Amino acid sequence: MLQLRLERSLEADVIVVGAGPAGAATAAHLVHAGRSVLLVDRRSFPRDKVCGDFVGPAAIVELERLGITSYADFGVTNRIRRAALHLDGELLIRKEMPAVTGLPTQGRVIPRLLLDDWVLRSALRAGAEMLAGDQVTGYTVHGDGVEVTTARGRRLRCRALVGADGSTSLVARALRGHKAAPENRIIAVRAYYEGVTSPDDEALLLFTRESFPGYSWLFPTGPGTANVGIGMVLETVPRVGDQLAALLADTVARDPALSPRLAGARLVGRVAAWPLTTYDPREAVVGDRVVLVGDAAGLINPLNGEGIQYALASGRWAAEALVGQLAADDLGRPALGRYAETVRRELRYDMALAGLVVQLIRCRALTPVWFEALRAITSRSATDPAYAFAAGGILAGIVPANQALSARVVGGTVAGAAARVAVGAGPGMAVAAAGSGFALAYDALRDPALVGGWVRSVLRGSIELAGQAAVDAGRRARPASRQRSRSIM
Repeated sequence: MLQLRLERSLEADVIVVGAGPAGAATAAHLVHAGRSVLLVDRRSFPRDKVCGDFVGPAAIVELERLGITSYADFGVTNRIRRAALHLDGELLIRKEMPAVTGLPTQGRVIPRLLLDDWVLRSALRAGAEMLAGDQVTGYTVHGDGVEVTTARGRRLRCRALVGADGSTSLVARALRGHKAAPENRIIAVRAYYEGVTSPDDEALLLFTRESFPGYSWLFPTGPGTANVGIGMVLETVPRVGDQLAALLADTVARDPALSPRLAGARLVGRVAAWPLTTYDPREAVVGDRVVLVGDAAGLINPLNGEGIQYALASGRWAAEALVGQLAADDLGRPALGRYAETVRRELRYDMALAGLVVQLIRCRALTPVWFEALRAITSRSATDPAYAFAAGGILAGIVPANQALSARVVGGTVAGAAARVAVGAGPGMAVAAAGSGFALAYDALRDPALVGGWVRSVLRGSIELAGQAAVDAGRRARPASRQRSRSIM
């Protein structure tokens, strides 16, 4: 009798908590497949979301699947065709967007006020329902469905629940039983400027000793306007204070590469901050009748902070898994493992490489060494187009991470370092390494627990990357007829 009462009172087959890109994309794909969906969000749309606003080639492909690239408003958004990388004010390299088969050779800068509304609109036009202005406060999984409670006293029922409620996801905390680990957190600030003197089609990325491990950016939003921001790993070794807004202001005023472009510019609105939770393979993305997508699942690349393409893709993957399991009436954790396996297959190798790099650079004592490594990588990229394609594509999230361990990339990196030694950078590299060693030893004496935690995270990341490399090698060794295709996302 309980099952019959619950089925008669269903609000929808699926309730999606959060109507941002991940949740709205999930809803759109589910409705197109014939399933009823209710989106619940504490905000009313259109609403702003603090973000860098860059939408890369892989994300554009996902938007095309939703029909959004045909919108007239999308056609006039600002195109990004190349990027320039600066280190302490020095231009290291300027390159066009890597050309990857099946992906556009350009990105877009789309304010989230517009982008999120477009994705939601695509879901609503397809037939999804929306409950705005009410916040989910909890949920209970029963044998035959899920009951969701809200701040306004509503009790909503569905067959499956999707958590798309961002990096501070209530659904994720309830599923996992804890908050995200501090080493998996990034903090960022963003501001908009008018009167910017900068090429409209060029993204500017800046690494400085003050902002490392992290970077600053300038993403043009149109003629004379730009999104300017800075992001940094939350837990560094040693710890640094919460000073990003002040650091952004200082970078805007003093950085040799950025300040000339903003010399006559005017800040529009306020400087806004937001937290991000990056990918951790130890964390669950499914439970009984529950699926996590996008930021709620931690699907953010820890190296570049990219989340939009993973939000849109994970929404599609979740919908594909849910459609089949709704039809089979099997929505337990093992059955929904199909979605978890897709996440692992498509992202885990890429995230393992990015995660290890970020764990390494969390140690600020080693910053001089990482900067020399970055110089070696960019010097090789300037003379080796194939190497530049792989290195740039991995950083942009559009080339699979297994390319980083290829003979060309590993050999090219070594060759780049050797070339720097040959032109006289060798002594500088040795001094940087020696100075970093002394600084690390000092940090270990001052805060052994913090440094010990960093060492453990590096070891864990190394094991994770080695494991994913072994899985990839095994996959490549199988006959072609038995291999599953891997999309570049």
